[in-house]
Amino acid sequence: MKTVVALSMIVLLALFSSGCAAFRASTADVDVRDQKHMGSTYDYSDMRNITQAVVDELLASPFLKDKEPAPIVMIAGVQNRTSRYVDTKALTDKMRTALIQSGKAQFVNEARREELLREQGYQAAHSTADTQVQVGRQLGARYMLSGSLMEMESNSPRQVRVSKQQLNYYKLTIEVTDLETGLIAWTTEQEFARQASLPLIGW
Repeated sequence: MKTVVALSMIVLLALFSSGCAAFRASTADVDVRDQKHMGSTYDYSDMRNITQAVVDELLASPFLKDKEPAPIVMIAGVQNRTSRYVDTKALTDKMRTALIQSGKAQFVNEARREELLREQGYQAAHSTADTQVQVGRQLGARYMLSGSLMEMESNSPRQVRVSKQQLNYYKLTIEVTDLETGLIAWTTEQEFARQASLPLIGW
């Protein structure tokens, strides 16, 4: 018995003195293009995949292809219809960035209109006529981009098992509406599903 205790103490001392990795916090860079998922729910790689798919389809569509001048668009947002928090603005921000960089679409900064008006008012009161921007010359959007992200979740029924099966299905719908006519000028859907096996014992 004393031998076992002594050996245990030696092992513990060796672990602590060597700074075993199990007792140290660590960090590492992760490639955002890595498709590894930690569970069955929506994650950052899903955001990258579905937004890129929407952008690719939109750029190849008759709505944007060879259209001159590039249409002016405003973003109304994507409705979160899932059971958990999702930063849907990150979806539209990524789409907007890719579309602007393509040169095929222009976007008004609807989220900063109050700041724009304040700056114009400040310039009108404090800047010279040569340096201040001209009021009333902002371009209006012809199209509105909006959509929704929905989720359906399915779990394995109550039964004797060693793991829990979870399946999550997601569908992103994006539509572009003509603000002049109210007609939907373009729309698409991107969907994916993922299954995860969750052990009943663990932390």
